[in-house]
Amino acid sequence: MNRAACLFVACALSAAAHASPGFDDVRAKWRSSDWVLLSRDGEPLARTRVDKSARRGDWVALADVSPALREAIVVSEDKRFYEHAGVDWRGAAAAAWGNLWNTRTRGASTVTMQLTGLIEEDGKPPGRRSIGEKAQQTVGALWIERSWRKDQILEAYLNLVPFRGEIVGLSALSQTLFGKAPSGLDEREAALAAALVRAPNAPYAKVATRACVILRDMQALHGTRGVDPCVNLTSYVQLALTRTASAPAFALGDDSLAPHLARRIAGEVHPAAGERVRSTLDARLQRFARDTLARTLAELNARAHPRNVHDAAAIVIDNQTGDVLAWVGSAGGLSNAPEVDAVLAARQAGSTLKPFLYAQAIDEKRVTAATLLDDAPLDLATGGGLYIPQNYDHDFKGWVSVRTALGSSLNVPAVRTLVMVTPHRFAKTLVALGLPLSQAGDYYGFSLALGSADVTLATLANAYRALANGGIARPFFDLADHRPAPAGTRVFSAEASFVVTDILADNNARTRTFGFDSVLATRTFSAVKTGTSKDMRDNWAVGFTSRYTVGVWVGNADGAPMWDVSGVTGAAPAWNAIVNYLNRRSDSRAPSAPAGVVRTNVVYQDDIEPRRDEWFVRGTQMNAIGLTANAAHAVRGATSDAQAARIAAPTDGTIFALDPDIPPARQRVWFERAESGAPLAWRLDGKTYGRDARAGWLPWPGRHVLELVDAHGEVVDKVSFEVRGAYAKTAARASK
Repeated sequence: MNRAACLFVACALSAAAHASPGFDDVRAKWRSSDWVLLSRDGEPLARTRVDKSARRGDWVALADVSPALREAIVVSEDKRFYEHAGVDWRGAAAAAWGNLWNTRTRGASTVTMQLTGLIEEDGKPPGRRSIGEKAQQTVGALWIERSWRKDQILEAYLNLVPFRGEIVGLSALSQTLFGKAPSGLDEREAALAAALVRAPNAPYAKVATRACVILRDMQALHGTRGVDPCVNLTSYVQLALTRTASAPAFALGDDSLAPHLARRIAGEVHPAAGERVRSTLDARLQRFARDTLARTLAELNARAHPRNVHDAAAIVIDNQTGDVLAWVGSAGGLSNAPEVDAVLAARQAGSTLKPFLYAQAIDEKRVTAATLLDDAPLDLATGGGLYIPQNYDHDFKGWVSVRTALGSSLNVPAVRTLVMVTPHRFAKTLVALGLPLSQAGDYYGFSLALGSADVTLATLANAYRALANGGIARPFFDLADHRPAPAGTRVFSAEASFVVTDILADNNARTRTFGFDSVLATRTFSAVKTGTSKDMRDNWAVGFTSRYTVGVWVGNADGAPMWDVSGVTGAAPAWNAIVNYLNRRSDSRAPSAPAGVVRTNVVYQDDIEPRRDEWFVRGTQMNAIGLTANAAHAVRGATSDAQAARIAAPTDGTIFALDPDIPPARQRVWFERAESGAPLAWRLDGKTYGRDARAGWLPWPGRHVLELVDAHGEVVDKVSFEVRGAYAKTAARASK
C-alpha cells in the first residue's frame, strides 16, 4: 500500500473513531420494548410491552448465549470471524469474482460489517447500500475491530440483529419462538435462529432449507456423521414460526409470576419502555402462593366430587412495614376470566367482618369476651319486612359466650351485637379500616353483621392487619421505593384488638362449628376467620401471624355459586399452607397482653360454658355469669344496672322522613330503651323528655340528639337522628 493510500485509511479510521460509539455506549443505549416488574431481590416477575414499534427483550450477555447459537451464527454469517480484522478480504474477492461471472454466492459482509450497519440504522434492518455506503461500512468495521473485542462484537450483533417480523435481538426471539432463555437453545433452534438472519420474512420452506444447510455445516465442522439433522425440519420450522403471529408480550422464567400487580402498577406509575420497577414482592413466596392456589382449585374440582370453583386469589402483607409480599390475582388454569384481578375485585365479605363488629362492641363496653348472647331464632323488623338471620348449619346453639359466638362464627349472636352497636356506627368503623363501603350503614341494615357489604381481598386483609397491629390502620405498599409510612389511624383500642385476636387464635372457641381437628389450626400462633357469602359465591380465609397477614379468596370470577364449599374446605387449606410456609424457619408468637387488660377466672351458672380464664378490658371483668328471667345477667360486683342500659330505638344515624299523606299530628317517633331496674330518663336536645321505657315523640324536622341519663344526670347512652319534613308535596298541592 502506497503512502497516499495509508494516509487515506488513517484519516478514514480517525473519522470513524469520532463517529462510531463504543461497546459500552451501544449497550447502555439499548432499550427493551417492555418494562419489567422486579421482586424485592431483583428477580423478574412480569414484563409488559410498551413500545409497539418492535419487540425487544433485555440485553443478553454473550456468556448467557448457548454455544450452539454462537456457532450457528459464525457458520452461517462469517466463517472466518475469529480470523479477520473486520473485513474478510478473501470472502470479498470470492464474491467479486462470482459477481463478475454471474455466479450466485453469499455476500461478503462480515458480522462486524453488519454490526456497523445495525448501529448506523439504530437497530433497524439495513437496506441495499451504495458503493460509498459500503466503503463507509468497511471503514467502520475496521475501527470496531481495533477498539472492540471479538466477544463484544458478537454480543452486540446478537442483541441488535433483526429476526422475523417485529422481533429484534436474541432475547425476544428465543422467548417468542421457543419459550426459553437464550442459554437453553439447542442446535436445531440455533440453526433456525441463524437462518432467520439472512431471510427474516422468507416462507417456511426457504427458512427450513437455510436451517438445514447450517445444521449440516455445523455437523461437518465437528466431523460427525449421524442421523440426518434435517428430518422433519420443515414442519418444525412452520410450528415455531407460527407462534410469532399471535405471541403475547413474552414471559420471564417459568411463567409471568405477577401479571395482575404489574397491570395495576402500569396504570398508576406508567413505566417507560426498558424501565425496571422494583416491587415489594418476594419471588419465592409469590411462586409458592400461586402454585398453592392452583393445587387447591385442582383438588376442589377433582372428578369424583367437582365443586364448581374456578378462581382463587391471595395476598400476603408484612404487618410492620405494610409491604405486600405476595399478590396472586388469579390462579389461571381453570378460570373463565384469568385477566380479572380478584385481589381488587369487590365481593361480598361474609362472616369476615364479625371480628371488627365484636372489637367495636368491646370498645364500647357493650359486651366482653365472656358475655352471653342468645343464639336462638330472631326476627327483626326492617323497612323491607322481617330480617331473620340463620346460622351456617341452620342450627341454634342457645346461650353462648362472645368467645364462642365469634370463634364458631355464629350468625344470630352477631346480629344481636349489631343491634347494640347499630349498623350506622359499624359502617363508619369499617370505612375507617379502609374497607370500600359504597353506602351508609342503614342501607345494609342488620345484614351488615353477616358481611352483606362488598369488599376487596386487598382491603380486607389490610383491615385484619390493623388488628395485628393493636387496632391501628395503615396503608400497604407494593413498590419498593417506600413513601414515608404514615402514623396510622387508631380504629380499635389495643385492649379490644388483643381480646379479639385471642379469640381468633383459640381453637377451642371454634369447636361448635369447625370441630377440634380444624385446618384453621397452625403449628404456631395465628389468628384467622373464614367467611362464605350468600349462595356460596365467595369463600374467604383471612388472618395473621406475629409477622404476616394472609388473605385468601376462592370462588368464580363470573359470580357463579360454588357447590358444597365451606370455610374449611375452600380458602382455608390454601391459607394454612401459606402460613406454614411463612413460618417454616421461625415461630410465630402470640402478642403480649397490653396493660389495659386483665385475666379473670369465670364461672358460668349451670355449666352453660366451661369454667375458664378469660381476658377483659380493665373495669369490665366479672367472676360469675348466669341467666335470670330469660336474659343474660352478668354479676360484676359493684357494677350498676344503669351501666348495662342502652337506647334500643332509634338507632344512631337514623333518618326519619315525614309522610305527606299522614297528618303531622298523627305521626310519632318512638324512643325505646333496653329493660333496666335503674331509674333512667330521656333527654332530647338537652331537655328532659319523660322516664317511660317507651316514649312517643311528635317529630320536628331537623337534626336531634337523644340521650339516656341516670339519676345523677350522667349520660348512659346517646344517639343522633334526623327528621326530614314533607314540604315538596304540600307546595305542589298549593300551586294547583
